[in-house]
Amino acid sequence: MRKLGLAEMNAFVAVAQGLSFAKAAQQLGMSRSSLSETIRGLEERFGVRLLNRTTRSVVPTEAGTRLIERLLPALDEVELALDVVNAFRDRPAGTLRINVPANVARTVLPPIVTPFLKAYPDIKMEVVVEDSFVDIIAEGCDAGIRYDERLEQDMIAMPIGPRTQRLATAAAPLYIDARGRPGHPRDLLDHVCVSGRFSGGAKPSWDFECGGETMRLSPNAQLVVRQAAAFDLAVQAAVDGLGIIHLFEDWLAPYFASGALVPLLEPWWESFPGPFLYYPSRRHQPTPLRAFIDFVRQQQAG
Repeated sequence: MRKLGLAEMNAFVAVAQGLSFAKAAQQLGMSRSSLSETIRGLEERFGVRLLNRTTRSVVPTEAGTRLIERLLPALDEVELALDVVNAFRDRPAGTLRINVPANVARTVLPPIVTPFLKAYPDIKMEVVVEDSFVDIIAEGCDAGIRYDERLEQDMIAMPIGPRTQRLATAAAPLYIDARGRPGHPRDLLDHVCVSGRFSGGAKPSWDFECGGETMRLSPNAQLVVRQAAAFDLAVQAAVDGLGIIHLFEDWLAPYFASGALVPLLEPWWESFPGPFLYYPSRRHQPTPLRAFIDFVRQQQAG
């Protein structure tokens, strides 16, 4: 039996981890048919089924699970070994994949990504926007950005972006003219609201704090959107006068500046620590990640 090639190993791992041929094909930059043929060739060579396939799912068999358990550490070592060559280049090169929530992609990354990529033109960056809690290693990412309460265990974390953020409450002048301003957070229960829901199904509460008094509400929302990019719809609905919205202040700031939205209950806005960049605690970091860490550290120091 000829030795298993690196491309074949990566193909199997991508499918087994992503539980999807379509997702793995996109990640690997190959057609779904070519990927299926590669996996089928592996199974024929080993004489065992590695993946159970249906029209709706792909799940590793016991043999496939055992194989991936042994392949992952080996592939990590191969990747790190190949990356050592980068140390001899004049400029770092490679691909950096980062998993972030939507508000980070919208408010934290813009002032970082462009100057970073201009400083390192040979580095390619892929940003995966996902609000749910994920295993960045299983998702094939080098690092993630999350808030303190959602950081993965056994990871190194460092500050990135603003060190303090707030959740703001706002409505359009059109809505305020029609329904009035809430004077206290409890008044929101009598207003029309626009809200979000986590990908897992939970609906986040609206938390407020002022003068030692705290309140946690779940206002009745006429429009509920899933987190991430769908919040653009929620913000537009608030701008159009549908109801009151409660979202990151940085996200709503341009609408405050233009007058499209008006701040409400500002003394009650809850502040919290900013996000963290986190990554695996291994001795040798991929060159693109190391360059990004150094760049972020310099920005934070400045």
